[in-house]
Amino acid sequence: MEKKRLVFSGVQPTGNLHLGNYLGALKNFVSLQKEMNCIYCVVDLHAITVFQNPNELRNNVLETLASFLATGLDPDKSIIFNQSSVSGHTELAWILNCVSKIGWLNRMTQFKDKAGSDKEKASVGLYIYPNLMAADILLYKATHVPVGADQKQHLELSRDIAQKFNNDFNCKDFFPLPEPLISKNISRVMSLRDGTKKMSKSEESDYSRINLKDTKDEISKKIKKAKSDSNQIPDNLKDLDTKPEALNLINIYSEISNNNIEKVLNEMSGKEYSFLKTKLADLLISEITPVGKEIKKLLGDKAHLEQILQKGKEKANIIAEENLKNIREKVGLI
Repeated sequence: MEKKRLVFSGVQPTGNLHLGNYLGALKNFVSLQKEMNCIYCVVDLHAITVFQNPNELRNNVLETLASFLATGLDPDKSIIFNQSSVSGHTELAWILNCVSKIGWLNRMTQFKDKAGSDKEKASVGLYIYPNLMAADILLYKATHVPVGADQKQHLELSRDIAQKFNNDFNCKDFFPLPEPLISKNISRVMSLRDGTKKMSKSEESDYSRINLKDTKDEISKKIKKAKSDSNQIPDNLKDLDTKPEALNLINIYSEISNNNIEKVLNEMSGKEYSFLKTKLADLLISEITPVGKEIKKLLGDKAHLEQILQKGKEKANIIAEENLKNIREKVGLI
């Protein structure tokens, strides 16, 4: 690969990606591949930090890949593969486990959120997975990582680990300190039922999210039933501070229509939220249903998807093995 900025990012194969994944990550991935070298990984090892049904996990890896392709990622322009197929991820993760500090991991707020009140029952993998995330990035000496609000802390940890490795083994600048790529657009899409929670597959109600495979009718129904507000749409953001569901719909409309929020409020102020919902549903149907149809089409040829993963693995492994050779030498491993 020519020497220029290198992007790494991964998506967990949880199955049935939704609008939050699309606006928060996938659309940005497609834009980035036009201007940088990009490595996009289906991070199946991260997924198993909590138990996964093996058959579902395999299917979810292929569905995540299909979602990548359906939204415009090109395996001829970007390296696309699944994490577990390149053993260098786990090898470097162990080395970085021995570089990272327990105190650093204890500060990771996402572990506390995911482990819940009884962290003693959480897996060790869930606790140390930020070190694996650092290995994902540093294995390829990535210079930039697209991050949302909930991943900034983990990227800071990756930078700390890279710096400590460089200092411990007296190899200044061996690992670059990866820089965050923070999208100018919204990075978090909230639940259609509760605007204080991130849109998530794990939420019980399917009406809380727009799935990429939803049909025209499903999208229309979900937006119609989405929580909003009984008052008219205001002309300023301040009036939406205490109305997270209404603000979420405005944010989504802003992103899908490629207009800033101020312009959207100018267009919508004084109107009922039913007017916004009708326009938003039309835009989402226009943009999302073609993606869903393509995902379903791609899933009809799993052999083709597996071939793409294999080719991506081969490309990724060349870079990983070359870097690991140098890493082993720095550490003193034979």
